[in-house]
Amino acid sequence: MKTLALVLSATCLFDCSAPGADGWQVLFNGKDLAGWKPNTQPEAFTVVDGAIRTHATQSYAHLFYIGDGSAGAGRFKNFELEATVRGEPSSNSGIYFHTDIACGEGPRLKLTKGYEVQLNSTAKEKRKTGSLYAVVDLAESPVDEAQWFKVRLRVEGRRITIHVNEKQTVDYTEVDGDTRPKGFEGRFLSPDGGSIALQAHDPDSTFYFKDLRVRRLP
Repeated sequence: MKTLALVLSATCLFDCSAPGADGWQVLFNGKDLAGWKPNTQPEAFTVVDGAIRTHATQSYAHLFYIGDGSAGAGRFKNFELEATVRGEPSSNSGIYFHTDIACGEGPRLKLTKGYEVQLNSTAKEKRKTGSLYAVVDLAESPVDEAQWFKVRLRVEGRRITIHVNEKQTVDYTEVDGDTRPKGFEGRFLSPDGGSIALQAHDPDSTFYFKDLRVRRLP
């Protein structure tokens, strides 16, 4: 019986979407894309060596966490998210939050709601890894290209913090009257929360995501 209990416990660790005793919920089982849904280009998202691989065949595709599909399963308002991430050289990607699978507009389905944690350490990119894209932008990346690194995102009330390898890169709080650059008018937190999505940016960019987990906050 003890052996069976251990097997069931291990299975739940990788396959169950319910939070553990510590409040952390595993978002990716390391085997397939159960609980995730692309808004376009399903071929852009695969599982390679225990990680989600994002590689668009055209410009822009996004993979949304939907959980078991029940109401609210894929929506997060106040939360902490962790992921281990790596990009190939010259690659671009991002993690969206407080967004929505229905908000893609134009032929490339560019997401028009929510924020993006920028993932791009290339020399040519002005907004580097760890930026809150188009809101708080970093001129220098805290990590080198092609290395694994940890991203931690926290949203609590109107405050957003981002850490890369435990180094804080963003501490931003929305205030009344905030404005956004043209084309980014929807970069605000939603009162009802929103989805988490991984970006496949373009055919020349490849990123990998693993150890994805989230913890809802009060």
